Amino acid sequence: MCGIALIISGIEICWSHSIQIDASLPASRLTSPSLFSEEDLKASLLRRGPDSIGTGIICLHTSVSSDERNDFVLQSRLAGEEDEAIEPERELRGELILIGATLQLRGLAPVAQPLTDAVQNVLVYNGEIFGGIHVSSCRNDTEILMEALGRCCSCLSHEGNGSSCFFTTGKESVPELLSRIRGPWGLIYWQDSSKTLWFGRDAFGRRSILVHWPTRDDPRLLLSSVSPPSSIQQDHDFSYRSGMVGVNYWEELPCGIYSTSISAAKARGSLIGEVKKHEWNDGELKKLISWERTLVEPIPGNLPFLPITKSSWSLISGVPVEASRKVLMALEESVMRRAIFGRDEFPKIGAPVGVLFSGGLDSMIIAALLHRCISSEYEIDLLNVSFDSEAAPDRISAREGLKELQKVSPSRRWNLVEIDADLQKLSSETKHVMALISPAKTYM
Repeated sequence: MCGIALIISGIEICWSHSIQIDASLPASRLTSPSLFSEEDLKASLLRRGPDSIGTGIICLHTSVSSDERNDFVLQSRLAGEEDEAIEPERELRGELILIGATLQLRGLAPVAQPLTDAVQNVLVYNGEIFGGIHVSSCRNDTEILMEALGRCCSCLSHEGNGSSCFFTTGKESVPELLSRIRGPWGLIYWQDSSKTLWFGRDAFGRRSILVHWPTRDDPRLLLSSVSPPSSIQQDHDFSYRSGMVGVNYWEELPCGIYSTSISAAKARGSLIGEVKKHEWNDGELKKLISWERTLVEPIPGNLPFLPITKSSWSLISGVPVEASRKVLMALEESVMRRAIFGRDEFPKIGAPVGVLFSGGLDSMIIAALLHRCISSEYEIDLLNVSFDSEAAPDRISAREGLKELQKVSPSRRWNLVEIDADLQKLSSETKHVMALISPAKTYM
């Protein structure tokens, strides 16, 4: 689990018809006061990605075209590069700050975010790729995705007319590539050739991204995997100033793929960023998104009592066997893909993988499937948290579950890691917990 964030300032944000947001607001100044600091945001992200944290700054500015139209031309550079000679009074400025904190789960070599390629594309990514794009067991998802994004086309002209750039240029679009990914993901990607910022998260929202759309109090566009604790009080202050109870500084970004195409508007004297939401391009994904489970509420009178005999058990269990086998196979495949790692590079001691373990049905199934997916030479940690030590139901059921796993899988070394938490400390951590679940208001 990584942490990613974006801060856009100096750019007037407006919305296409695909997004229902209030009208555009004046561009934020590069020096506009912040409700919380960049360091506050980094500290929150670092809890999610403790291996490394980095910042990439994209500086946007305009120059005057050499033709007789004397128009503004948008240019970009990464912070740290040599500044060009400019005319301050004729220049428009904007800034994009991308922050990436990494918890590396795949790949043998350390990878620090943000990633930048040779043509100044920049990526921060929080996710795992289990299909759609090939990732070998020794490679890192983020590196592979960066390479794939770098091969994408930079035009949006084919959207809405059913055509694809692949048939004319041999390149797929960013939405086409992201629609192919199988697995949870959230990303922020700057495509320098088109001066377009891409961001979004998978169709089922398995990776969190919060958004602060520009307001008059804070006209920046902000994205983050998690909110800083200081923003919890600011949510209250923001609601008070806006006069609307329940209005949050942050809101959850709806699942999907978004782009912000940035251009210079000479007549308006500002840089403009138009936010657009894109359609998924994968037919199977669209079908899965639109699928709705049928709700069946059984009536007790329609459930006849059958004594458990050999014949009645055959009647009860005969029909769903094939369906249950398919479910089990799908679960095992899911666990297998998440358990892939460079086995030759790991020592044959200790536990390279763990399960959050209560001893209940869900965690018992996950542990049993994990046993089937990796060699018995590896240990598996079963992590059990208790707020009431020995008396907690989850502690009791975890110990019983351990005995059952040891009985059915004696070749494996199972490590029940008993973690005792102090309930008295929960109140002191309430602000932090509420920040983690924001914009939700309750953790029960």
